Amino acid sequence: MAELVNLNKARKARARAAKRARADENAVRFGRSKAEKSLDEARADKARATLDAHRRDRDRRDETPEET
Repeated sequence: MAELVNLNKARKARARAAKRARADENAVRFGRSKAEKSLDEARADKARATLDAHRRDRDRRDETPEET
């Protein structure tokens, strides 16, 4: 005699497997390791610090005497 299979459970299991496969595929395609994320963050911080170091002070313009 053949083994009884609940078709609803089989359908759901197949759907879960498909979702899991798609998630694994996306993780490979779009995922980045923690090291890559921290490296990008460090580079952004350095670029921001360099930009701030070369910024001109806006306060000096306010200190110039006005013509009356």
